[in-house]
Amino acid sequence: MKTRVISATVLIIIVVACFAIGPLTRALFLFAASVMAVWETCRAIGCKDIKCVPWVLYAYSAVTAAAIWFKADGIICEALFFLAVFAVMTVGIVSKSVRAPGALASIAVLVYPLVPFMIIYKLSLTDNSVWIPVFAIACISTWVCDSFALFGGKRFGKHKLAPEVSPNKTVEGTVCGAVSSVLAGIIMHFVLRASFDIPLVICILTALICSSFGQVGDLAASLIKRMAGMKDYSNLIPGHGGVMDRVDSLLFSIPSAYFCLMIAGIF
Repeated sequence: MKTRVISATVLIIIVVACFAIGPLTRALFLFAASVMAVWETCRAIGCKDIKCVPWVLYAYSAVTAAAIWFKADGIICEALFFLAVFAVMTVGIVSKSVRAPGALASIAVLVYPLVPFMIIYKLSLTDNSVWIPVFAIACISTWVCDSFALFGGKRFGKHKLAPEVSPNKTVEGTVCGAVSSVLAGIIMHFVLRASFDIPLVICILTALICSSFGQVGDLAASLIKRMAGMKDYSNLIPGHGGVMDRVDSLLFSIPSAYFCLMIAGIF
């Protein structure tokens, strides 16, 4: 427990510092996290004797991050994604160790976790402060949801939600987490209203939606770990596992919060 608390404290300080200093530190932090996430996911898939093509994934992450940093047109990012898929399938054709399983697995890693990471990366580099309320609502509602879901599951849990993926998650815990998201939305409305004019109902709905997406994100990461027979993606963060163990929910909740606020016309 002591190691877990110390690691969490250090991690929070690093994240806050990187996001507070400026766009460059945010970009470097998120790029490094995306590379580690790719390594961890490929490592998990490798436990099933499937060989991915990580160098294509790393190259895609680096070039796409650079394109976003230099504000390239959207068609450029689309072309880079197309070229990454083309490169992966080409390697699958010519490499006996990769073949179809490795090529398809690499495309899967390209889609998840890389695409959500690139969405978050792009959002964090917006010229205005749009990313602040998006990150705040997504992170707070996800953490509140996770905490209440854990408590609700232990206190009221009787019906398993997805026993083959995450045996400890229950329907009752999920409902408690969803209800708590309403509270998170109310809190974030009052916290953010001095700087951002986001109606109360929009805050509540966004918090509810992104926390629900976050719970699916948690299960998605667990699905891969369960396939690989792993407890954690890596030991990068002592007491917490790897990058994917920490960002699994946020990979879905942050983009969904952004899309919700955009659809609502807030930005």
